[in-house]
Amino acid sequence: MNLFWLIRMSQWVRNPPSPQRVKLVLGVIALCLIIVGIEFFWGWPEWLTTNGNLRGGVPRF
Repeated sequence: MNLFWLIRMSQWVRNPPSPQRVKLVLGVIALCLIIVGIEFFWGWPEWLTTNGNLRGGVPRF
């Protein structure tokens, strides 16, 4: 951990974020965990998987 992060943490202790910001961050974290859980239990949908025909982002016909 470098000096920059220590200074940032001390600023957060002196001026904590608002309750709305805390709720927003926790909501985003919860949404990410829900998406990871869905992907872990049900897997990635087959219709979202590419078939390998795209190389470098350019379709070849």
